[in-house]
Amino acid sequence: MNDPLDTVFAALADPTRRRILAMLLEDDMAVTDVAHPFEMSLAAISKHLTVLTNARLISQEKRGRVKWCKLEPDALRTASVWMQGFGQFEPVNLDAFERFLEQELPNEDHDAGS
Repeated sequence: MNDPLDTVFAALADPTRRRILAMLLEDDMAVTDVAHPFEMSLAAISKHLTVLTNARLISQEKRGRVKWCKLEPDALRTASVWMQGFGQFEPVNLDAFERFLEQELPNEDHDAGS
């Protein structure tokens, strides 16, 4: 995929990657912390993080021996501007996006207490 917009929408198409983005709305996270709530290998999570990084939705930085992930909302703005061209969508509000993700994705922290 050469079109950045195609890359963003392809990255957003996967529920695991959307959940990772929701987690990163709170704060930067170490890769191991991102991986913790998922029942998949660290290698599988790393592949998801690579897709998100290639879409420029997140950035990764090594701090000492730990790799950290940070949300980069500019790619979402590009997608939002594109969608606004259809006149049916409002600009992306990251707070509203976070609320949407919280409603759409199961919250394992709450499920564990049930």
